[in-house]
Amino acid sequence: MHKKALVVIDIQNDITKHYRDIIDDLNAAIDWAVEWEMDVVYIKHNNLSPGTRTFKPDSKGAELVPELKIVSNKVFVKTKANALTSEEFSAYIRENGIDEFFITGADATGCVKSTCFNMTKAGYAVHVISDCVTSYDLKKLPEMLAYYADKGCEVRTLQEYRNDV
Repeated sequence: MHKKALVVIDIQNDITKHYRDIIDDLNAAIDWAVEWEMDVVYIKHNNLSPGTRTFKPDSKGAELVPELKIVSNKVFVKTKANALTSEEFSAYIRENGIDEFFITGADATGCVKSTCFNMTKAGYAVHVISDCVTSYDLKKLPEMLAYYADKGCEVRTLQEYRNDV
């Protein structure tokens, strides 16, 4: 039996106004994951580049958005696009035998893309909840969803996953 986790990527104050378009679905996905006893983990991006204005460590912009439902203390920080580059996150999934992931969050063309690509490359089962992913450029979402599928991810809506589990 696969141990599963819902991964919420970069839903932070600095991310994008478009997170509001998915926040209700995202919170519903969190409720669904809790109901099915999945781990719920939150990934936060910290930008360490000199002169950065966004995602500065310990800033208001780097905090998870207030509308996001927080159901665990499993919050991991990354400094690169791929969530697996967070040593703490990678250690957590190894130690807990998690090998199947339901991915949500932002940005579809950046951190979500990199995380999905690298998770499938590492041999994990990756599912993208299509109505729980957003982007700075909403016109690129269909292209990104097709990219995820092409790279081996299953891409479905939350309702489709609810009907199957």
